[in-house]
Amino acid sequence: MHANVKWDESNLVRSAVVDQVMVERRAKRGFLKTPVSLDTVKDILNAARFAPSSSNTQPWKCYVLTGDTRDRITSKAVDIFRAGPEKLTPEYPFFPQPLHDPFSGRFNVFRGQLGDAVGVPRSDKYGRMKDVERQFRFFEAPVGLIFTMDRKLEWASFICYGCFLQNIMLAAKARGLDTCAQQIWSLQHQMLREEFKFPQSDMVVAGLSLGWADNNLAENNMANHKLSLEEFVTFSD
Repeated sequence: MHANVKWDESNLVRSAVVDQVMVERRAKRGFLKTPVSLDTVKDILNAARFAPSSSNTQPWKCYVLTGDTRDRITSKAVDIFRAGPEKLTPEYPFFPQPLHDPFSGRFNVFRGQLGDAVGVPRSDKYGRMKDVERQFRFFEAPVGLIFTMDRKLEWASFICYGCFLQNIMLAAKARGLDTCAQQIWSLQHQMLREEFKFPQSDMVVAGLSLGWADNNLAENNMANHKLSLEEFVTFSD
């Protein structure tokens, strides 16, 4: 009996720690130049690989960019964006066009908050272009990750991929690091394919910034509204 009570207490402690990591995880859009060791990146990915996937198909592939390679890729991405942003199309749609309510309302509130935080109103087209360039610089994070997937796989594999990416973000947060998952890197699929020599059969799913967040930045201190249970859960007895 005593052993069971101790086991329960241990699990309560573990659940509190895990819950805290999930609640504290936030997308960060500005990082310090402090380097992240490759061993730490390996530890994060080694833990994340245990993410669930449909029938254990494990659809993920990952490219880790640091140092000169990171600098070269980000410079090319910015140059390509400046040369013609209208020419860049993602490998898959991010949102339906037009985005409908209630999702469009949440989107607009968030974009307004972010614009205020970085000092770029939506009417400032030049400022918005510069803000997109920050994304293609991994927000100055020392580590950038690019994720690809076999394009013949179906939508269910995106669910698996979401579990994998969340594992990476939580494992990073548990180590005191921060992240920002970035669909926008799918716009750079042609350049990335040429750089990393992966086949046309692989699609770029996303990128991810990884490093030590600069929490002096206003955009890293935004308070985003999260839905309450009553707003998205239906309980059936």
